[in-house]
Amino acid sequence: MAAQVFIDHLTLPVRSLEASKRFYRQALAPFGIEEVEVEGAIGWGPPGRVDFFIRGGGPSAPLHVAFAAADRATVDAFHAAALVAGGTDNGAPGPRPRYHPNYYGGYVIDLDGHNVEAVCHTPA
Repeated sequence: MAAQVFIDHLTLPVRSLEASKRFYRQALAPFGIEEVEVEGAIGWGPPGRVDFFIRGGGPSAPLHVAFAAADRATVDAFHAAALVAGGTDNGAPGPRPRYHPNYYGGYVIDLDGHNVEAVCHTPA
């Protein structure tokens, strides 16, 4: 069985977006990855697969974490199970075309206030 990505992407809050952008731009340059700006966040990753983001707001909770799902049914099951476990709905499973045409995600707030997501990137 081939290895599967479990964490899809991570967003870290930072005190100064501009200062942190300069830092990460320089620190990550040896990796030869691309930089993108999306909805007020700055992200880096391999071309076509940006998976590390920073966003202004100070380094404190809540954080956002997304888990890579093999299919849309897994996203649906994650969302349902998280609600049963005590999470709060933060976005029912569904397409998120503003990110890209095949983006399908479901969001919950965990017990500590973190935004937790399951996401599938394959077509329906």
